[in-house]
Amino acid sequence: MSDIELSDDKARLDVTRIHGWLAGSYWSPGIARARVERAIAHSHCLGAYRGGEQIGFARLISDRATFAWLADVWVAEGARGTGVGRRLVAWFLEHPDYRDLRRIGLTTRDAHGVYAALGFRPLARADYYMERISPELARLYAAR
Repeated sequence: MSDIELSDDKARLDVTRIHGWLAGSYWSPGIARARVERAIAHSHCLGAYRGGEQIGFARLISDRATFAWLADVWVAEGARGTGVGRRLVAWFLEHPDYRDLRRIGLTTRDAHGVYAALGFRPLARADYYMERISPELARLYAAR
């Protein structure tokens, strides 16, 4: 793990690779590259690198005062199970701009254990939360 470097320098991000990862993910299948580029432009992004090659990605959207949303945490297939994803998330949780936020949210279908180990838990007041989803996302959900 000591051979893994984390960097929030957006110039280092391999956007082609990130787009490929996200377009093949369960949460954003087929996402357009332009949408990924816009998301990166308006988020605090973090890359994980081994030998100069990007092997992980995560981004955080925040007002840097009260809340943040963790999104698009991805680790390349060959690096999974080595703690890279946990390191990406922990980096944000320890960052001075985010460590004192009142709430950091995320969604996951299959990584509950990773996030629970970092202090995440099911919604304390799920009945307070609502969402508005696009027709595109509604169609995606209906197709599953």
